[in-house]
Amino acid sequence: MSLQWFALSLRCTLLLVCLVVAASASPDSHSSAPPDISFKVIQILDKPVIDSSNIGAQDNKYGFEDGMAVKIHGVYHLIVDEMAGDPKWVRMRIAHWISKDAIHWTRVATIKETSGQPRSVTGLPYESLWGSNVVFDKKTNRWNMFYVGYEHGGATGGRIWRAVSETPGINGIGGPYKDIGIILQPDAHSQAWEGDQGTDSFFPYQAGKKWLAFYGSHDSSRYTWQVGLAEASSLGGPWHRLPAGNPLPIEPIMIENPIVTRIGKLYVEVHDMDVIGPNYARDAHNVGYSVSTDGLHWSKAGRIEVQPPGTANWSDCMRTPLGLIPEGHDVFTLLYTGQDKQTGYFPVGMVRLRMIKK
Repeated sequence: MSLQWFALSLRCTLLLVCLVVAASASPDSHSSAPPDISFKVIQILDKPVIDSSNIGAQDNKYGFEDGMAVKIHGVYHLIVDEMAGDPKWVRMRIAHWISKDAIHWTRVATIKETSGQPRSVTGLPYESLWGSNVVFDKKTNRWNMFYVGYEHGGATGGRIWRAVSETPGINGIGGPYKDIGIILQPDAHSQAWEGDQGTDSFFPYQAGKKWLAFYGSHDSSRYTWQVGLAEASSLGGPWHRLPAGNPLPIEPIMIENPIVTRIGKLYVEVHDMDVIGPNYARDAHNVGYSVSTDGLHWSKAGRIEVQPPGTANWSDCMRTPLGLIPEGHDVFTLLYTGQDKQTGYFPVGMVRLRMIKK
């Protein structure tokens, strides 16, 4: 072999080695780590924005928990679960509230409710309603609402129902909503980590040409509340649990009711993580969040301190964040629920955040 051909061969070999090393060092789409971001509170109030003193909340005995908030044409809309009466967690309502500033709220309507009576009396397929979320489907030009119907009481045998607004367009968020049917439930495809709570939450979001959804469950024989992913080709389904990767390792103890917001090229979800230890310790300050670059693989959870110590810390138990609302320039409004340390009632709080890219 001539010296020229040897040198060329050596250069090709070195190039091939470099490419192999680079490929092995670069994580593929299944192992890529999302960029590190955080959130700084830039506006905080020393009292809730909705509590029992609001007009329309006087007959809401225990307060608010799950739900979702969005902003449409300058108006904030809150679809929220109201723990209206007894039995607690069984006598439930899904309500619609609106606001122009996310601080002063007006109750518009009751979207769905349960009487607190057993199924043998009502004839309904569930006894309580929870976990209401709304997603706009551009393909059908309709809002879709997903909620949990529990078969027994307020915590077992959960099934995910899909309802569609009978009012077309983006302004049809208030419904009325027509039930389409169950789209996810305990069945032969349930996974080993799922338990007697059934499917306790569901939030779909578009990722590329398909839809993904967080869904959750809890087994009373184990301590953890966990979430996995399901997928579908359209928002209406059919939905199928992903065969691998569930449950997601976002939180070690508890994650409930994740809500996803697309921020540029990132997917960012916020979630309830109020249980922070095996002794059932409660978190009075933070909500959780996680970040993904593809909607499929999620980072370990971070914390947003929405109630720092001081006069603004009115809650002794944080509950559910109701979704990040983009305000522009990396600023977001976040509504959340928590338990008032003085009254035991569950009001709605609000903070404004700035996203920090590290």
